[in-house]
Amino acid sequence: MRRDQGAPEVRRGGLGDPCPPLRAQAASQPGLVEPGLSSPCCCCSARDRGEPGPAAHPAELHRRTQEGTPAPRDSQARGDVVLDSLFEPVYWLVDHVTRWFGVVFVALVIGLTSSIVAIVYICLLPLILQTYTPAWICWHLTYGHWNLVMIVFHYYKAITTSPGHPPQAKNDLTGVSICRKCIAPKPARTHHCSICNRCVLKMDHHCPWLNNCVGHYNHRYFFSFCLFMTMGCIYCSISGWDMFRDAYAAIERMKLLEKERLQVAANQTYYQTPPPTFSFRQRAFHKSVVYLWVLCSSVALALGALTLWHAALITRGETSIERHINRKERQRLQKKGKVFRNPYSYGSWDNWKVFLGVDVPRHWLTRVLLPSPHLPHGTGLSWELPPCVREPLLAI
Repeated sequence: MRRDQGAPEVRRGGLGDPCPPLRAQAASQPGLVEPGLSSPCCCCSARDRGEPGPAAHPAELHRRTQEGTPAPRDSQARGDVVLDSLFEPVYWLVDHVTRWFGVVFVALVIGLTSSIVAIVYICLLPLILQTYTPAWICWHLTYGHWNLVMIVFHYYKAITTSPGHPPQAKNDLTGVSICRKCIAPKPARTHHCSICNRCVLKMDHHCPWLNNCVGHYNHRYFFSFCLFMTMGCIYCSISGWDMFRDAYAAIERMKLLEKERLQVAANQTYYQTPPPTFSFRQRAFHKSVVYLWVLCSSVALALGALTLWHAALITRGETSIERHINRKERQRLQKKGKVFRNPYSYGSWDNWKVFLGVDVPRHWLTRVLLPSPHLPHGTGLSWELPPCVREPLLAI
């Protein structure tokens, strides 16, 4: 995690820990952001928040040295500045490499996915049509094409949809902090991406496989792509298991026959016949099936783990960056005997409804199981209770 994409930027400079007045205001207004996660506090000092304050004036330091008074605790802040300065060339290199290689990663995803689709149509589909019953053929054709459409739609939307950026005008928003990199308003849950060089609303992370940041407006597309791609890889791995075993055994036979052919060629006489060989088409077929199964199984494991990780974050109502911030805040309050509550979590089930944009039951079909370009709740600038959460509360 980059230092300027997550918790460290929010924690330093007195912007990290909540103060009692703002916490009370957040508790009285459910839609208000936790002050410890978004805004600076002007009513309590850095010492009250347990953070190093600004460096003292040199004359003040000299006076304290003469009187034997300890200097303020700014050594940690100075150490962070020194580390940032030392690693700045490394950060610059990583940011620029990631920015330029993003196009390569996107082309790689498209190329690998297209190759798998081609192998399925050329190798797997003819076998299904020849050996399966009409009912199973109908199921494979329906599910396979539905899964492919969902993958293509959500990946296209994830890479082409802007994650959302705060307005540049300073008078458009009130009560928000200022980004130290953009020198622009920084609403709650907004973080600066050093690769895009912009602040991103409800930033989760910068994804090189999308060549785009994952934020407020494309977070659902990103997760849906990961989910449906994992499902598609599992489907191909299970459907092609028998073909994979046969193809792997055929490749081993090809290697053995090739070895025997070379031995015969070295000691061949006029009456000896060389062993049979596989045609180019047979070799390409078997190697393509093995390639399909190995690639799909590997992606299913890796991407499946990432999908489960993001599913857990969605269940808790937090992003990847907020997880680190909330963990530190939880530990800080635990030492004081207090319990941390995520102000953006409405409960596991409601968190999923808010994330997927499910307001009524039919949305599970039209917005989740079918391609849907609907916008998420809110603008990403303020966080009021969504309708699917507010209406049940009003009915109580």
